[in-house]
Amino acid sequence: MRKGTFAKLFSVASAVALAGTLVWPLAPRTAHADRGVVDLWKAIKPLTTIASAMNTGAHPDDEHSAMLAYLSLGKGVDTFSIIANRGEGGQNEIGSELGNALGIIRTRELQEASKVTNVTLGILSEAINDPIYDFGFSKSPDETLAKWGEQVVYERLIRKIRELRPDVVIPAFLNEPSTHGHHRAINVITVKAFKDAADPSVFPEHLKNGLRPWQPKKLYVPADEKDYTVRVPIGEYDEVYGASYQQLGEESRFMHKSQGMGRHYDEGPSFNYYKLEQSTVPSKARETDFFEGIAYTFDDLAREVAGKPGGEKLARELRTLQKDADDVIAAYPGFADVAREVHDMLSDVQRALTVVQEAKLDEETRADLTHRLKVKERQLYTASAEALSLVAKVRPETGELVAGQTTTVKVTAYNGGQVPLKDVSLKLNVPEGWRAKPLGATSFDQVGYNQTVTAAYEVEVPKDAPLFQPYLPPSITADVSYKAFGSTAVSRVVPSDAVAVLPPFSLSLDPGAAVLNTLKPQEPISVKVTVKNYQPGAAEADISLDVPAGWSVEPKASPLAFASKGETKSVAFTVKPSAAVKSGTYTVTAVARAGAKESRHGAQVIHYPHIGTTYYVQPAELMIQAFDLKVPEGLKVGYVSSGFDNIDQYLKQVGVNVTLLSAKDIESGDLSQYDTIVLGIRAYGFRPELISSNARLLKYVENGGNLVVQYHKPEDKWKPELAPYPITIGTPLIEWRVTDEQSKVTMLAPEHPIFTAPNKITEEDWNGWIQDRSAYNPSQWGKEYVELIANGDPGEKEFTGTFLTAKYGKGTYTYSSLVWYREIPALVPGAIRLFVNMVSLKP
Repeated sequence: MRKGTFAKLFSVASAVALAGTLVWPLAPRTAHADRGVVDLWKAIKPLTTIASAMNTGAHPDDEHSAMLAYLSLGKGVDTFSIIANRGEGGQNEIGSELGNALGIIRTRELQEASKVTNVTLGILSEAINDPIYDFGFSKSPDETLAKWGEQVVYERLIRKIRELRPDVVIPAFLNEPSTHGHHRAINVITVKAFKDAADPSVFPEHLKNGLRPWQPKKLYVPADEKDYTVRVPIGEYDEVYGASYQQLGEESRFMHKSQGMGRHYDEGPSFNYYKLEQSTVPSKARETDFFEGIAYTFDDLAREVAGKPGGEKLARELRTLQKDADDVIAAYPGFADVAREVHDMLSDVQRALTVVQEAKLDEETRADLTHRLKVKERQLYTASAEALSLVAKVRPETGELVAGQTTTVKVTAYNGGQVPLKDVSLKLNVPEGWRAKPLGATSFDQVGYNQTVTAAYEVEVPKDAPLFQPYLPPSITADVSYKAFGSTAVSRVVPSDAVAVLPPFSLSLDPGAAVLNTLKPQEPISVKVTVKNYQPGAAEADISLDVPAGWSVEPKASPLAFASKGETKSVAFTVKPSAAVKSGTYTVTAVARAGAKESRHGAQVIHYPHIGTTYYVQPAELMIQAFDLKVPEGLKVGYVSSGFDNIDQYLKQVGVNVTLLSAKDIESGDLSQYDTIVLGIRAYGFRPELISSNARLLKYVENGGNLVVQYHKPEDKWKPELAPYPITIGTPLIEWRVTDEQSKVTMLAPEHPIFTAPNKITEEDWNGWIQDRSAYNPSQWGKEYVELIANGDPGEKEFTGTFLTAKYGKGTYTYSSLVWYREIPALVPGAIRLFVNMVSLKP
C-alpha cells in the first residue's frame, strides 16, 4: 500500500471499531511525496502508548489541529476528531460550489487534513441532506439541536464514543453566548455524553447490536492561561518532523482551502490550555498532561490487570508488549530492523488476544483489552508496510462507471525494501451484488526488492446499482496480505480518486434556476440541456423535458448520438408556461431515454488538486420561480465580483444589462457609462484595486452614479472612511447579525424609492428568505444615511444600520448587510424585487 494510506478512519455511517474488527481508510488519498524515515516514525510512535483522546467540533476546521498534532504525532496517542456537519452553509473561497457541493469539498478537505495529523476522523452527518446540516449561523444551541434533531445527533455522538472508546474527551468550544450556536450545541451534547455513554439504558439498541457502553476517564474543555488544568506545549519543536506541533497543525489546516485556512507560525514556545471538567479518576488542580491517573503504556495496563482474577498471565503478555514497543523504537531508523521488531510485536499482540479470550475476566475488562489490542494490531499493520517499504495500489480502468458495466481493476504490490515478502495475496473488495472475477493469479510466493506483482480482476456492476453517494465508504478497496519474519500483516488500499456509479447520461440544465415574470407570462424560457455520455463506447438517447401540467415544450424530444464515452452534446428547448400561470415554484426535469435505460440525474464533477476528484449526483432539474417583477428598460450595471457570489448571472436573467468589471475597468475605465455599480460581498478584501480606486468610485457617485456596497468584515480591509460618510462594522461580529430568516422586518422609510420603484415592496416580500437575514451589520454610521429597515432576532435589540442609503453629490451610495448572495440564487421573490429596486435608483 502507498505509505501512510491506511490506519486512518473516515467513518461515515456504519458502526466501526467494534472489538474484533479492523478500521480501514474510507476515503481516497491524493498524491503526496513519501517522507521515508519521517513516515516510518509517524507509523511506529503510536506503538508506545495505549491511550486515546477525542476532540469534538461542529464544522470542518473546528478541530484543535495543533493539539491533535501534539497528541498524535508527538505522543503517539490514538486520536479522534469527531465533527458534526460538513460545512454546507459556508462560503467558498476556491470556487462557485455552495450547499451540498461545498459540503462535499469540505468533507474531502477535512479527510485530507486528518491524514496530515494522523487523526481518525468521524462525521456525524451521514448523507446528503442529512438532518445534521450546516444551516448557517446560529446564536443558540437550542435552535441548533432543534433543527438537527437532538436525539439524532446525540445518538450518533454516543455511538462514536462507544465505538472508539476514548480515554479523554475534549470539546473544541465552550457553551458561551459569544460562540456560534453550532459550537455551543456540540459542547452541550459532549458534556452530557461523558456519563451517558456509559449508561446502558441510554440508546440500549447499541448493546443489542454488539456495541458496549463506555466511560471515558476525563473531560476537558478549552481554557486560558489564567485558569487551566493542563497546558499543551504545541510550540515544542519535533526534530523528526522538522517543525513544531503548532506548525504541523497548521499544515493540516492549509488543507481547508475553501475556507482560506492555514497560517504561518514562527518557531518558539506556545501553549493550548484546557480545564478538567469531569473525571472518573483522582485529579489535581495542575496536571502534566491529559493522561495523569490513566493507563498510558502497556506496563500501566499490566499493573491494572495483574490484580484481576486470571490477570497475572495476561499482565506478563502486556509487559512483553511493552518491551516489544521499546525494541521497535530502539531499532529506528533502520527499516529492516524496525520491520523485524514490528512483526515480533505483531505475533505477541495476536497471542495476547488469544490469552484475553481464554482468561477468566469480567466482560468489561475483556472488551477493553480486546479493543486496545485490536487497535495495536491495526497500527502494527501500518508500521509493517512502512518499515518494509510496501507500496500497494488499486487501479480501476476507469473511476466513472454505470450500472450494468463491466470493467477491469488491477491491484499491485511493490516491494521497495530489502526484506522479501512471502505468501503475498492481492484481494479486491467490491460491494454486495457486484462481481469480481480474477483474470489471473492473485497470490505470489515471494516478492523481492524492487519487484511488483499485479492481480487483475474483471468487475461487473449490477444493473440496479445505486448512484454514487459521496459520503459512503469507497465502493472498491483492496487488501494486500503478506508474511514477513514469521507473521502475516494486511494492508488495505483505496483508489486515488473516487470510483463512482454515475447516470448513463449525465444531464445539466442551463439555466439551473430561472425567474418567470408573471407580468410577462407569454415570454418563453430557453433551456439548454447538456448531456454527457458515461456509457462505455457509442450510445444514443432521446432527450426531453418533463414540464408542469398545462405548459408546453418544443421540441417534444431530441435524439443525440455519441461516438464514445465522455462525449458531451447539447440540445436547446423552448418552454412556454401556461397562459394562466400564477406565482409559485415550478420544476422542469430533463430526461434521457435509451431503450430500457432512463436518466434523470446530473453528475457534477468536483475536482481540486488538494482533494482529487469526486462527484455530486443530483436530479437534473430546473427550478422556476414565478412572481411579478418590473425591470427598467436599458438598465446598465457594472458588477465587481469578489468571487463569493453569482448575483450578476441572475440580474442578467431578469433583463438587466450587467458587465463584470475588471481591475483595469475599475482603475481607469469609464465608470460613468453604468447606471449602477455593485460591489460583491467582501469585495474590498479580495479585489485589491478597490482600495486604491476608492476615490474614483466615490467620484462616480458624486457625479450622479448609484453605488451599491454589500457586506464586509473588518478584516476585509474595510475602513469607515471608505464610505462617503463613515460606516463602522460592529464587533464582535457574532453580535451584529440576524440569523432568523423569518424575523420581522419593519420598513422605516416605506416611501423611499428603494421600496417603491419600480416594484412596490410590501411585508410579503420579506417572506420565504433562507438561512439568514443579515451579517456583519454596522454599529455606527453617519447621520447623512437614511435607515431603511429595522430587524433583529426574536428577543434581541433590532438593528437599524442593516440597510443604509445616502445622497452624495448628485448620486446615491447604499450599504447593505442583507445576505443577497444567498437569497437571490435561491430565487427568493422579495429579495430579487428589492435588489432590482436598489440597482434602479435614479439620481
